[in-house]
Amino acid sequence: MHLWAGERSGPAIQIASNVARLEMRIGVAKEIKSDEYRVALTPAGARELIQQGHDVLVEQGAGEGSAFPDSSYEAEGARIVSVDDVWGEVELMLKVKEPVPAEFGRLREGLVLFTYLHLAADEELTRALLESGVAAVGYETVETPNRALPLLAPMSEIAGRLAAQAGAYFLERPQGGRGLLLGGVPGVAPGQVVVIGGGMVGYNAAVIALGLGASVTIIERSIDRMRHLEEVLGARVTLLMSSSLQVEESVAEADVVIGAVLIPGALAPKLVTRDMVAGMKHGSVVADVAIDQGGCFETSRPTTHSEPVYVVEGVTHYCVTNMPGAVPITATKALTNATLPYVEEIAEHGLAEAVARDTALAHGVNVLDGKVTYEAVAEAHGLDYAPLEDVLPLSPV
Repeated sequence: MHLWAGERSGPAIQIASNVARLEMRIGVAKEIKSDEYRVALTPAGARELIQQGHDVLVEQGAGEGSAFPDSSYEAEGARIVSVDDVWGEVELMLKVKEPVPAEFGRLREGLVLFTYLHLAADEELTRALLESGVAAVGYETVETPNRALPLLAPMSEIAGRLAAQAGAYFLERPQGGRGLLLGGVPGVAPGQVVVIGGGMVGYNAAVIALGLGASVTIIERSIDRMRHLEEVLGARVTLLMSSSLQVEESVAEADVVIGAVLIPGALAPKLVTRDMVAGMKHGSVVADVAIDQGGCFETSRPTTHSEPVYVVEGVTHYCVTNMPGAVPITATKALTNATLPYVEEIAEHGLAEAVARDTALAHGVNVLDGKVTYEAVAEAHGLDYAPLEDVLPLSPV
C-alpha cells in the first residue's frame, strides 16, 4: 500500500519512531568539482535556519565563488569550520553537485545528503552511496503531485538560457564555428536554432534564442505542452511533433541544436544519432543540457567550463555538466530560494517524518539504508529496487 501519497497540506502522517527534532546540525560543504563556484546556501538562508534554532556549519571558503565571504555567514550566526569538521559533525549536509570520488570516504551512516545527484548516469557514485549507508536525497527528483520539479526548475531555467548563449558564441569563427551571427542583420537571414524538448530548459533556451533574433523551432512530443508554448511564445516559434524523422530533418537544417530532454531521474534517451550529427552543417553547434543524465546526443560526453567544447563530425559539442556554475551569484540565490523550504522540513522533523508529510520530498529519496529507492536509478544500473515505503515503513496517525 502506498502510504506516503498525501500532499504537504494533507492529513498528518507519522512513523512509529517519530521523535521531535528541536535542533539539527546542518552543514554546507565547499564544492570541489571542477569549475564549480556555486554554494548550497546563501547567508540569508543560513539566517533563516539559525533563527529556527538550528546550528549551521559552513566549510571555510564555501561561498567565495558566489561572492559570499566567510564573514557574511558569520554575521548571520553560522560557524565557519574545516572540511573535516563540516563532514564529521553534521546530520544534514547541503551541497550543489554530487560528491566526487575524493569525497566518497566522507559519506557515512546517519548523514542525510541533500544535493543534485543524477545517479542514473553515475554508477560509481550510486554504489558509493549504497556502501556508505548515507541517506541521499536528490534535488532533481523532488516531484510535486502535478509532476513539477521545483528544485530542478531554477537551474533548468539558467541552463537553458546559457545553452542559447553558448550556441551563439561557439558559432563565431574564432571559436571554430561557421562564422554566423545568430540573429542575422537586415538583408541577411538569421541562424536556425532547433530545441529538442519543450520543458523548462527548452522554453528558456527558446526565449533567449528568440531574443537574439534567431529563427527557432521546438520539437516536443506533448500536444498540450505545444499549445501552452504557442500561447506564451506566439507565432515567433515553430512547434513540431517529435519523431525520429522530424528530429533528423530539423537537425540537418540547424545551425544550433539544443538538447533539452528530461525523464526525471532516468537516463536521457539518445534522440540524435551520430549519423544525424554527421549530417549537420560543418561548424554548427550542439549544446546538450541533458548531459547530467547521460546526454541526448549519441556523440555527447561530459565537459567542463575550463574545456567546454570538442568537435565530432565537424560539429562543436558543448556538454558542460554544471552549466549554471558559470553564473554562481545568480544560480546560488535561485537554488536557495527553491531548496530552503525543503531544508526547513528536514531540519524541523527529521528525514523520516519530513518525507511522510511531503510526497514531493519523498520522491527525492534516491538511496536509503543501503538500498536504491528510486526505480529509474535501479533500472539504469541493474540494481535491486526497494520502494521507499518498504525501507521506511509509514503508517497513518
